[in-house]
Amino acid sequence: MRADPTPTGTEIRCEGVGLTVDDAVLLHDVDLALTARRTAIIGANGSGKSTFARMFNGLRAPNAGRMRVHGLDPSQHASSLRRHVGFVFTNPEAQILMPTPAEDVALSLPHLSREERAQRVAEILEEYGLADRSDVPASGLSGGQRQLLAIASVLATEPGLVVADEPTTLLDLRNSRRVGELLLSLETPLVVVTHDLDLAARCDLVVWFDDGTVRQLGDPVEVTAAYRRSAA
Repeated sequence: MRADPTPTGTEIRCEGVGLTVDDAVLLHDVDLALTARRTAIIGANGSGKSTFARMFNGLRAPNAGRMRVHGLDPSQHASSLRRHVGFVFTNPEAQILMPTPAEDVALSLPHLSREERAQRVAEILEEYGLADRSDVPASGLSGGQRQLLAIASVLATEPGLVVADEPTTLLDLRNSRRVGELLLSLETPLVVVTHDLDLAARCDLVVWFDDGTVRQLGDPVEVTAAYRRSAA
C-alpha cells in the first residue's frame, strides 16, 4: 500500500472550488491562494466560511474545482493532512476526549515514552495556564479553560498549520481576548474563521466570504472596514 506523501510548504490554493450538497450550493467558484502566516476568514452565518475551512484537512471535500493544501489534494490525502493540519473547533467539547486536561494532552503524544510524555504534558499545561488544573475533570473547567485545553492538545501534535473555526464565539469578552491573543502569538501558520473583526484586522490577510464565494480578499483593515459598511 502506498504511503501518503509528507506535506511540505504552507500554501492553500484553490481553483474554481465548489461544493453542492442535496441541490444546495454551499461554495462556488472559489479562486484564491493563501500564503500569509495569519489569515482570517470572515462573513455572515451561512456564507460558506466554515465549510471552506473544513476542507483544509479533509473534513469536507469539494465536488468541483481543484484544491491543494500543502501541495496535497484533501480529497485524496485526508489522513495525511489531518496529521499536519491542527483543527480547533468552535465548541471544545467536540474535541476534548479524555477525562482530565493531563490525559487529553497526553493523547496527542503517543510517540513519546511514558516519562517523556509526562514531562511534555506538564510543560504544555504550564504554558497554557492549566498546570493547576491538570488532574481535575475537564468538564469542570471554565469555557475559556476548555478552549485553551483544546488548543493546547492540537498544538501538542506540532502541526504545520492551525485552523481555528470561530474559536471565540462561545466565550465571554475576557476569554475571547485571551484566546485571540494566544492564536495571534503562534509561530505556526494560522487560518482563523471568525466574527471578531478586531481579531481579523490583526491578521496578515483577510478573506471575506459572501453567498458561498470570495467577495473580497486583501488588507485586513480595508476588508474588515468594507465588511462593517456592508452590515451597517
